Amino acid sequence: MEVMSKMPSPYLPNTDADRSAMLREIGVSSIDELFQDIPERFRHTHFNLPQPLSELEIKKELSKLASRNASLDNYTCFLGAGSYRHFIPSTVDHITGRSELYTAYTPYQAEVSQGTLQTVYEYQSLVCQLTGMEVSNAGMYDGSTAAAEAAILACMITKRGKVAVLNTVTPTYCEVIDTYVGGRNLSVETVELNSNHLSSDCACLIVQQPNFFGYFEEVKAYVQKAHDIGALLIAIVDPISLGLFKPPGDYGADIAVAEGQPLGIPTSFGGPYLGIFTCRKEYLRQMPGRIIGKTVDVDGKPGYVMTLVTREQYIRRERALSNICTSEALMALAAAVYLATLGKRGLKQVAELCYHKAHYAADAIGKLKGYSLAFQQPFFKEFVIRCPMAPSQINEALLKNSIIGGLDISHMIDNAMLLCVTEVNTKQDIDRLVEILGTL
Repeated sequence: MEVMSKMPSPYLPNTDADRSAMLREIGVSSIDELFQDIPERFRHTHFNLPQPLSELEIKKELSKLASRNASLDNYTCFLGAGSYRHFIPSTVDHITGRSELYTAYTPYQAEVSQGTLQTVYEYQSLVCQLTGMEVSNAGMYDGSTAAAEAAILACMITKRGKVAVLNTVTPTYCEVIDTYVGGRNLSVETVELNSNHLSSDCACLIVQQPNFFGYFEEVKAYVQKAHDIGALLIAIVDPISLGLFKPPGDYGADIAVAEGQPLGIPTSFGGPYLGIFTCRKEYLRQMPGRIIGKTVDVDGKPGYVMTLVTREQYIRRERALSNICTSEALMALAAAVYLATLGKRGLKQVAELCYHKAHYAADAIGKLKGYSLAFQQPFFKEFVIRCPMAPSQINEALLKNSIIGGLDISHMIDNAMLLCVTEVNTKQDIDRLVEILGTL
């Protein structure tokens, strides 16, 4: 009991005596003296926290709070816009939950990290096959940061200071791109849809395929426009759509990025996710992040190593290709297991289910009085509908019926909602959605 009295928290092993010894060693007499350089108004020493609870009590409290959420296990979901509900095979959780992979982090010592290095190498290989691109890194934070890193890479390659973004790119991606390039004194130019004007000083043109509104762009025309002025074409893609539609490597993209969340990663309130980053081989040495290569050891046996850079953190910040330092290896492993489990045929089947179910839903909703499709272009799994009333009212009514509706984009298109349908949505789910919409 005497020992426990000197250890006020089971998670903080330092005793009062330990802390006093450390303070003496650095030449200060108290914690207050240690932090005296911080202005007093910024020192938060008193927090209005509730009394501590036991493990049993805190589990009950957290369960109570969690029950207030609209769980995807109990609700039918038609919300997408960047985070998607797809079926995750049990193999994904089984493999990623193994302790030797779940706890592995940074494989700087290749001789003790062959398992982690190989899984990342396999991920890179699968992503290259999926996108039709030549090289891939081991992952960025998410799709938006991958797009921003791609924009900076294009500026470094072309030695130009302007990034052009098509106005149908997801708004949150545009915000992240603007934040990234602004910190490097670069500028962003928004390009209107079907515009024939593209400034000659642009380093790249960023196009999303399919775009934020769900429909497909005439991407080949944009590739030509970018290349005509010596700029790079950066494609933001939906990885599931590549099971059915032409990959970016086939239509001439120089850099292709994506949000890897649909590939075996739960929605999880927005993270952790996986930023897929691929490019042509000629840009390999400028590509940011971690890259894993395959080689042979002195005995001729295959081995895996980090290549071109020794680590993803760059020592000289002003010369850094990227400042993303966190490993996404576990998320990359989930994506690799997902792709390996489904295979080429399985991924095509998932994409076909998304396509046909989304079109069934769009056709049925479009026949309802007051509802109509906002765009007539071909789409994949997302589409925009115009509604007879405010989408916020519709979503409120749907939620009462255990349905999570679409994204309200009335600030972009009057009374419009962006709906998403994936392979997990059954015909009964869609019919029930249509039935309720028809009664509002």
